[in-house]
Amino acid sequence: MSNPNIVSVATILGGNAGWNLSTGLTTELLEVTAEYVVKINRIVCTNVHATDAANLNLYVDGMGSGTTGISTTGADTTVYLAKVISVPANASLVVLDTPIYLMEGDFLKGGSSAASSLDLFITYETLID
Repeated sequence: MSNPNIVSVATILGGNAGWNLSTGLTTELLEVTAEYVVKINRIVCTNVHATDAANLNLYVDGMGSGTTGISTTGADTTVYLAKVISVPANASLVVLDTPIYLMEGDFLKGGSSAASSLDLFITYETLID
């Protein structure tokens, strides 16, 4: 089910997830397992440090499945949603407010330039055939 018909899925489950980001810029945050598609609705990053800004890196890795009837020529398997974006101290940044889909085998990865400074919060729906 790498690409389900989203009009006739068997189950749609809503969810939230949150992380306090580490300095490992390639930390795996979310993996879409076989038979699932994840619709990410919103991503918000908040700097919880009182005085220092921190940089956010966030990307999707493993892309390549595409969708039925579409050929992506020259498409990358790793695509950044945010790259070295500075989030000021005690501030929030809306990284994504238009939904995107992650297909089975995709990973959401990322990290912060300063350990424990950035919180990342996502809202999503899992679609199951």
